Amino acid sequence: MLEKIKEIIVNYVEVNPDEITEESRFIEDIGLNSYDFMCMLGDIETEFDISVDESEIVNIRTVGEAIAYFESLKG
Repeated sequence: MLEKIKEIIVNYVEVNPDEITEESRFIEDIGLNSYDFMCMLGDIETEFDISVDESEIVNIRTVGEAIAYFESLKG
């Protein structure tokens, strides 16, 4: 899942995918703004056929936290 999320992230910001780790923070390290983050979530919902709860996603700061959350939605 990490590799696919990296592919989606690089559509929104100019960052080397090799520099994105599970510890990377979306805003501080990767440089996503809140609008790009929400658009990226839409792509992730489509890619993994999941539905993200916006009240849950506001607490997610790192790529690893996002992966854990997305995997929990997949069951």
